[in-house]
Amino acid sequence: MTRRVIVDTDTAGDDTQALVLSLLSERVTVDAVTVVAGNVEFEYEVENAKYTLDLLGRSDVPVYEGARSPLLKAWEHADQVHGEGGLGGDLFPDTGIDSADGHAVDAIVKRARAAPGEISLLCIGPLTNVALALAREPDLPDLLDEVVVMGGAVGTLGNDTPAAEYNFWVDPDAAKRVVRDLDVTLVDWGLTLRDGFFGPADFERVAALDTPTSEFFETITERHRTFSREQNGTDGVTLPDSLAAACLLAPELVDREARYHVDVDEREGLTRGYSLVDVNGVLDEEPNATVVESVDADRFTEMVHATLAGDAPESVL
Repeated sequence: MTRRVIVDTDTAGDDTQALVLSLLSERVTVDAVTVVAGNVEFEYEVENAKYTLDLLGRSDVPVYEGARSPLLKAWEHADQVHGEGGLGGDLFPDTGIDSADGHAVDAIVKRARAAPGEISLLCIGPLTNVALALAREPDLPDLLDEVVVMGGAVGTLGNDTPAAEYNFWVDPDAAKRVVRDLDVTLVDWGLTLRDGFFGPADFERVAALDTPTSEFFETITERHRTFSREQNGTDGVTLPDSLAAACLLAPELVDREARYHVDVDEREGLTRGYSLVDVNGVLDEEPNATVVESVDADRFTEMVHATLAGDAPESVL
């Protein structure tokens, strides 16, 4: 039997590719997509999700609109990375597809209540929707199967500020609540830098595929690739959200993981969104999260290439 997943996303760039992985997987069924404020303007995020679903012939999957701002903080979009609109700067979908009735938070709670232990969350944006769902349903931790979160920067510089990864920085109050109250599996920015990078050789393979998914990938990564050259002097892109999706649908991809006490600095200032991971146990606190520390980078890369060829990601495992 396939596992049931709700994808909670601030749909831009690599979020779309995490959706592609999940939709093409033979191991999971995407029950719904819930959209949260983050990468780009909210209306763009909603359309980007619908466009991705439609591209895969899955416009039957409902898209629920969720929180349009963080719980308490002001924030900035990441247009400089993903381009205006979030899909490289030149693609602005207008699908004409209606959003599902109701709020994303209600959809998460309702579906979890209706199928206790059967729904997993793939969280690849700020955690506002999930924190609000926790406030709505205190028993949510017992109702969910698994919660995989792309967020945090464990033992490395953040990608938004020196202290913080973008998803945690956008809504640190929500991130703090979620890692405190839900038993999450964390796929962080440091893991992405080590094991989730697509370089020039990968792009050459993609260019030779000539499929709808490969062409979409080239479009949505164009601005990101330019940003990486200008900002970091590297020719390629990181795939944090795809890596989180791959870890959920293919646990055998994970080489090493460990349980640690994790917390998030929700205070405004230099360390806003900092992810504290007590690797050495100096705080004498009980571990509350699983941190993925290493994955098989080559197998992950092949999974992505499989989906860009239009195949199931598990076909290469």
